[in-house]
Amino acid sequence: MVNNFGKFCRKLRIDKGELLADMAGKLGVSSAFLSKVENGGKKPPKEWQERITQLYQLNEGEQKMLENYMFEAMNYQSIDMTDYTEDNRMMLLSFARKLSSMDDSKKDQFKKMFE
Repeated sequence: MVNNFGKFCRKLRIDKGELLADMAGKLGVSSAFLSKVENGGKKPPKEWQERITQLYQLNEGEQKMLENYMFEAMNYQSIDMTDYTEDNRMMLLSFARKLSSMDDSKKDQFKKMFE
């Protein structure tokens, strides 16, 4: 799944008239690896934040966006639901959608149930 970091990198290289291979070369990785990072299949290496900032002379706003997107990409967690039944997948997705609007007492009830 393409994340904000991937979108940021893709837009940056397109705006600079670069191909995937160009940016990959500058970052010292293969095009395949950069593609996986852009598409959310791999996490970006920590050192890319400073490297991209320097290579592309990012302004302060772009640096802040890159920092946020790096954090988001590096901390993203996924769950393999291939062995889940359709009912279990739907229940998990429904729970995930409702979690942000749940009050703390309800969240505490779930925490206790899962301990």
